[in-house]
Amino acid sequence: MRNKLSLVCLVLLAACSKNDNDITAPDTVDPDPNAGVVVQDFMWKAMNFWYFWQSDVENLSDTKFQNTPEGSENYTNFLLSEENPANFFNNKLRFSEDRFSFFSDNYVELTNQLAGISKSNGVEFGLVGIRNSENIFGYVRYILPNSDASNKDIQRGDLFTGVNGETLTRSNYRSLLFGESNTYTLNMSEFVDGVLRPTDNSVMLEKQEGVSENPVFLDKIFEINGKKIGYLVYNGFTNEYDENLNDAFARFKSGGVTDLIVDFRYNPGGSVRTARYLSSMIYGTNTNDVFLKARYNGKYQALLEDNNRETRRFFADRIAGGSEINTLNLRKAYFITTKASASASELVINGLEPYLDAVQVGDTTRGKNEFSVTMVDDRGSDFGPYVYNPARRNNIKQGNNWAIQPLIGRNENADGFSDYTAGLVPDVQLKEDVRNLGVLGDQNEPLLAKALEQITGISAKRNFTEKNPIYELTNSKMFTPLKDNMYVTELPMVKK
Repeated sequence: MRNKLSLVCLVLLAACSKNDNDITAPDTVDPDPNAGVVVQDFMWKAMNFWYFWQSDVENLSDTKFQNTPEGSENYTNFLLSEENPANFFNNKLRFSEDRFSFFSDNYVELTNQLAGISKSNGVEFGLVGIRNSENIFGYVRYILPNSDASNKDIQRGDLFTGVNGETLTRSNYRSLLFGESNTYTLNMSEFVDGVLRPTDNSVMLEKQEGVSENPVFLDKIFEINGKKIGYLVYNGFTNEYDENLNDAFARFKSGGVTDLIVDFRYNPGGSVRTARYLSSMIYGTNTNDVFLKARYNGKYQALLEDNNRETRRFFADRIAGGSEINTLNLRKAYFITTKASASASELVINGLEPYLDAVQVGDTTRGKNEFSVTMVDDRGSDFGPYVYNPARRNNIKQGNNWAIQPLIGRNENADGFSDYTAGLVPDVQLKEDVRNLGVLGDQNEPLLAKALEQITGISAKRNFTEKNPIYELTNSKMFTPLKDNMYVTELPMVKK
């Protein structure tokens, strides 16, 4: 077995002690300490070293600011050019083609989101535009267990066109649904003769602190014509629930599953490490097989290559903590996707393609193949300069609670393929129908029924034509710090 621990430090899992394999902070110019640009200084230095497009952004050039008194003055003036750190990040540091790097003014909130913890009322929903109108409507995707909504009269497939008595539009939905208020009332609607009309029903909801979402939403086994088909609804790649995921595959394995459907339709992504684990649970635990090859910016990539550091990640045989991975050793698997399926969801499909027949059912995915890492103002972090280490919270510069989540690399599969920025196109095309969402896990739910048909060869004897296909504007998960982010939990470490 390849001794990967000599090649990488498992960040966000255990602190790596300072040694000759650590990256030291880059030697860069410092600003005037009295200028009040602590946040901007942190952002520039972190982006200068790690950002995937560092060489494409003139403001991030290594030669832009010399380490001299004159260079320090020029650097300070540059940092002062944007008083608001958010504007500084977006206008001065981010590459024009970068769709996904973002920031947070509260690193605690951000890191909680990455752990699946948030303030939520428990309704996960999508928003859809109404043709030839500024108005929009929402549809309920699913309800989180043990949330406020789980005790209310609201369920998957319900529709709403108003909030607090005000009709939802493209210009007001952000303030009504994602504003500062912790409570709101959804005004429900239904289709009558093909037209969406308000009803007299309304549902008052309250956002609660500390709501945790177990991404293993549903797992079950179907027995159809002698086949045992495992079905997993997986809604996010969250490290904290890796054991739950492994337990689901233990149930599949003990249940004699020979075919598998993984439902990514509402999965916006998350941890690369968990994506690697899930792929190993599907395909196998041969730790000599390459799952992905990471590509970083030119400066960091050259640093790794000069030090003979490994940028590949292999299939795993254990999850963090030591539990053996329960694998089905499949050579064919089925994946349900929509436009909301992104980043780590796409990584699993792309990473498995060289090894098995990955049959995709549903809609084209989002198209996000870059990964990020959480960075805070901790220049001496033993995970690499500015890389967030939860054990070093006391070392984060006092008064600077900002974090950035920049894209720092791109993942290729074992064949070197990573070009899916337009999304992964399904083998079997079928959009969700807002008037026929069905029940998740029910064999008659359209997307599941279609996937089962591909496995069994038995026609469901039904018309799969979508009468009201869903073309989402956005969804509730896109208004959390996590959004459709894919983040790494391990980085190659070398000394600069």
